[in-house]
Amino acid sequence: MPGKILLSTAYFPPAEYFFRILNADKIFIEREENYIKQTYRNRCYILASGGVLPLTVPVYLGSFHKTPVKDIRIDYTKRWQLVHIRALKAAYASSPFFIFYFEEIEKILLSGHEFLLDLNMELLLATMKMMNINRKVSYTNEFQSVNNLTEDTRYNITPKTKSSYSPKAYMRVFDYSIENTGKLSILDLLFNTGPEAVGYL
Repeated sequence: MPGKILLSTAYFPPAEYFFRILNADKIFIEREENYIKQTYRNRCYILASGGVLPLTVPVYLGSFHKTPVKDIRIDYTKRWQLVHIRALKAAYASSPFFIFYFEEIEKILLSGHEFLLDLNMELLLATMKMMNINRKVSYTNEFQSVNNLTEDTRYNITPKTKSSYSPKAYMRVFDYSIENTGKLSILDLLFNTGPEAVGYL
């Protein structure tokens, strides 16, 4: 029987993130934790012609120490939106389902969200809708100490550690072997498999 899941906020996270959501009936996104750099919180990985490519949302870190993730603001002095949009087009424009999803994604990226948390949430809900995943997503109201329970995945889904999870094999635009396909953004799966994406989780 599905239960609850506790996740970190994430920018176009990998398929594992959505696998966890799919197998839960209560989803909570952590907003009270201190921000952690070099994680999926503000970056994702796509498969481009040259291999795996990271896309990072630049943020202001304020004091650099113990800044709550809910207070992290996006740095628009960098032209990251244009970079990400161009990279996604270059990597996936020829994928079977790109045309069906990209316009909405581009619109959200260009919306000018002040806070990273808000951008990530809108992208998450939009992606879930595209994948026909009907789940309610809520924020946490207070920080909970780290535990070893399976539903606490805030610090387990991370690009720093090779994941044991990998979606089922599917055809990609750039068809060559890469390590740890589970690291790739959900966009890779969505653009290549469309409405069948959930079946590959």
